Amino acid sequence: MISRDSTTVSPWQLKDIQEKKINSANHEKHQLFDVIIIGGGITGLTTGLLLQQQGKKCLIIERGNIGFGTTGGTSAHLNTFFDATYPEIESDFGKENSKLVAKAGKEAFSLIKKLTKDLNIGCDLEEKNAYLFAQDEKQSEELKEILDASKRAGVEVEQTDKINLPIPFQSAILFKQQGQFHPIKYIQKLAEAFEENGGVIVEHTFVNEVENKGGFVYAVSNHQIFKALHLVYATHAVPGVNSFSFKCAPYRSYVIGVTLNDEKYPKELVYDMMEPYHYFRTHVIEGQKYLLVGGEDHKTGQGDAENAFNTLESYVKQYFDVKDVAFRWSSQYYVPADGLPYIGQMPGEENIYVATGFNGNGMIFGTLSAIMISDEVLGKKNEFKDIFSASRIKPIAGFTELVQENANVAWHFIADRFNTEAISTLTEMESETGTVADYNGEKLALYKHKNGKVTILNPVCTHAGCIVNFNSVEKSWDCPCHGGRFDLEGNVLCGPPRKNLERKK
Repeated sequence: MISRDSTTVSPWQLKDIQEKKINSANHEKHQLFDVIIIGGGITGLTTGLLLQQQGKKCLIIERGNIGFGTTGGTSAHLNTFFDATYPEIESDFGKENSKLVAKAGKEAFSLIKKLTKDLNIGCDLEEKNAYLFAQDEKQSEELKEILDASKRAGVEVEQTDKINLPIPFQSAILFKQQGQFHPIKYIQKLAEAFEENGGVIVEHTFVNEVENKGGFVYAVSNHQIFKALHLVYATHAVPGVNSFSFKCAPYRSYVIGVTLNDEKYPKELVYDMMEPYHYFRTHVIEGQKYLLVGGEDHKTGQGDAENAFNTLESYVKQYFDVKDVAFRWSSQYYVPADGLPYIGQMPGEENIYVATGFNGNGMIFGTLSAIMISDEVLGKKNEFKDIFSASRIKPIAGFTELVQENANVAWHFIADRFNTEAISTLTEMESETGTVADYNGEKLALYKHKNGKVTILNPVCTHAGCIVNFNSVEKSWDCPCHGGRFDLEGNVLCGPPRKNLERKK
């Protein structure tokens, strides 16, 4: 079973998908690469493959194993409509740019289909209809706006009187030519093709510093320094303290996979319009059908994971004859201030590129990022460059959201220092629990293992100094400010931190 940056297990990690054995024997210590790509998910592997096919010498560096990050925890929907709706995109960026966003989504999906066919990837790729439904008057009004704006953008969509789910609804629309797949089977074949084309993959290597000097970029790990002409952050969050720390808000989303007594599994993709919304689809894994339902999103480090799973399970059981809850997993994504991802050259860095702020549409926007960034590296013009520019400044779009998110960050930066639980002795803690506590005049992150051993860490996040919170489901320390996550030993799991939490014991 492949590893992931969380302790919960997604269906993509099951035993028939073994961790890929990466061959990096052809890597010379002082080799100069054309491009270093940090991150071995869908963004990094697609970018690497496209560049390698064009004759570039590429190195992919992954902190864990291939699929360790969000790609291993996605719900794997493939959409040409997005969490930022077309009415919102029209309002903030204009009708012509709304058409460009729709076109970009179609091109990304087309590339996934093309690579699946060309590389003969058995990744369960299927085109599906997708239903979006409203349950009250306000939602129905919003749905009508989505229908009209989506049509203007060039998306194939129509009104419908069914959703093929046992859930009451008032109105619905149908998006055609959407899809789903098995993300790990897909990216592992990309990895094989990347290596067959001469690319190099280095796993279990954490880049804790990047230096850009003398026309070269250096990726520095604890054991080695890698050198290239260009560098791509395909890490979901851009490491370090930078503008993206304040333009992208970290969220966790929850998914359960259930079996049904009555075999009434939906054949299509379905989405409601609640806040946060729920999403539904069916996938056959090792011969067994599973209904996958997600939702209950909240900001990282600021919600109760166990409560989120329980609420989601109760919601599903309200409408479906559930036999068993086979999977419960969560994953992280980043919400951009103005609704669209930031893709391209990093501000102020001529030969460094970023791809972040995918919202809940990572499989499509990760693929789009590969198209756009590979074009930039190759010196090709890309029509989507300006609309998704990582340097764009929108004085209106996203301003309110940006202020709200950063006010939230500032509140946690101050309040978490004065409202932590005080405990008198470590014996009061139950096994396999963690807490941030005042202990003998010092603030500590404490975790008590099953065998009674206590791990003590400094709870100050190494990214921007916020106080981490304990995630009881994923058994991780999560930062409520910018989404940095650390394991029980304080090692960075994901997010923008470059250094581990300080170990006290």
